[in-house]
Amino acid sequence: MPVKSYKRIASLIAFVAPAFLFYALFLLIPTLGGMFYSFTDWNGLNPNYSFIGLGNFIEALREDPDFVNSLLFTLKYVLFMVVLQNGFALILAVFIESKVRTKGFFRTIFFMPNMISTIISAFMWTFVFSQVLPQIAEKTAFKFLDQLWIGDPQVSFFSIIIVSLWNGVGYMMIIYLAALQGVPQSLKEAALIDGATPLQTFRSVTLPMITHAVTICFFLTLNGAFKVFEVVYGLTGGGPGRSTQVITMNIYEEAFSNNFRYGYASAKSVILFVIILIFTFIQIGVMKRKEVEA
Repeated sequence: MPVKSYKRIASLIAFVAPAFLFYALFLLIPTLGGMFYSFTDWNGLNPNYSFIGLGNFIEALREDPDFVNSLLFTLKYVLFMVVLQNGFALILAVFIESKVRTKGFFRTIFFMPNMISTIISAFMWTFVFSQVLPQIAEKTAFKFLDQLWIGDPQVSFFSIIIVSLWNGVGYMMIIYLAALQGVPQSLKEAALIDGATPLQTFRSVTLPMITHAVTICFFLTLNGAFKVFEVVYGLTGGGPGRSTQVITMNIYEEAFSNNFRYGYASAKSVILFVIILIFTFIQIGVMKRKEVEA
């Protein structure tokens, strides 16, 4: 191998090594460590622990109804978020793209909530749900706003969805906007000349050309929804009772509240990891197939 090739490889390694070192130190090694401890009864503090094989996994799936309920609640949340967040983001992106003069203004307004910390957003909306909306309902004809937005298990789910959408739609909107700007205007004009309506043009011309952005947004929404924590913690704390407890909160509670069962919490984390992995592979496989067809 020529000397220049060795130098090139060495320079590439030198550039990659610092980032890989931090990645391995703060993500890869803790992840592998968590998988190892999921087969033990370690409490996170005692240096002595015992290997119990698949005992933690069996207990989580068969003997822990709170974990199963949190998993089902999380799946419900994921379904709503994947559909609604991408739907609203795409609608906003199309709306902003059609506004030539005020595009920058609307883009800033709709993206601004994403710049606020999720936990701060949750605290802000807690005040809105508990104080502002009841006052509006009392002084206007919108009586339906006077709800137990956080205290009612049926309503609190939609409160979580509202805050999550308010906080996250703007980010997906920017991705869709970038994709829409890459669609050639000549193709849309040709479709309109051929007699296609704006809706038909969007469905047959625009949408097939932005499927790569749809794939990315679905991937980001899916992973973010499965790992949701701050918005639920800030709004309801998993309550009332445990009716709105997501899987990440159940894992947190197991590791730091229930006798520090770190090994058991690690097993639940591995289960969550496997679920996200399966759903991600399915989603990417389906969306990539759509890209090829388009």
